[in-house]
Amino acid sequence: MPRACRTGKTFNLSIPLDDNGPQIGFIPGRYNPIHKVFQINEVTLGDPDGTRFSDDQMDLALQACTHWDALSHSSYGGNLWNGHPADSITEAGAAKCGIGLVTSIVTRGVLLDVARHLGVDVIEAGTPFTGDLLDATCEAAGVTVEPGDVVLLRTGAMSLFLAGNREGYAMTNAGPSLQSVDWFHDHDVAAVATDNPTFECVDFERTVPLPVHALHLVEMGMMQGQNWNLDALAADCAADGRATFLLSATPEPVTGGTGAPVVPIAVN
Repeated sequence: MPRACRTGKTFNLSIPLDDNGPQIGFIPGRYNPIHKVFQINEVTLGDPDGTRFSDDQMDLALQACTHWDALSHSSYGGNLWNGHPADSITEAGAAKCGIGLVTSIVTRGVLLDVARHLGVDVIEAGTPFTGDLLDATCEAAGVTVEPGDVVLLRTGAMSLFLAGNREGYAMTNAGPSLQSVDWFHDHDVAAVATDNPTFECVDFERTVPLPVHALHLVEMGMMQGQNWNLDALAADCAADGRATFLLSATPEPVTGGTGAPVVPIAVN
């Protein structure tokens, strides 16, 4: 495998943590970050004319921002990944498969810019990503997905969020479909993330809602990420004709968390 990092250019793939985040109330309890400064230029030790300090706190729903879903995020048939019982998750957190068990994610990242491949700014909501579409995107980019890669899928949806259209962003749901699951399994992908809030192509009339979540997290043990900002990275990859890079994307070590914020950094 050729080396992933060549130029040293870095790209922060996260979105800001503030009250203008992507949450608009669809999921109860998943609200945008609430930031509070509780200490402002206060004397904590010593001379009141000396050094002073400010400090703050944040109330943060762990899946409200750029994040990874832990394997404990989804259950099916009463089970989590590897047969762990779903009732191992309590108000105290996930006793099994929590995000805090993920100690490091540093590997080759592969950008599959599906929007650019299809020649659109934003892929139409409800468009399913199939294995054939992912193969065609790889071929157009001249890249082969290898075991252990983290695949980043660009739908173009993030451009809506960055332009301030939070409602439009919330309604985008182009993404992996059931016809893509075998593709990820066959390529032995380590994890996959998208630039939209739902991750998968959502069909609300299905008996099993969000089936790709269940198959990836419960059956395959493959983490998913959402709300990743891939636009600047995509522009750079298009300019230099490369779709691979070094990716550092270790989640915050939330003990028992069913997900956690992440500040992914791509080094091209």
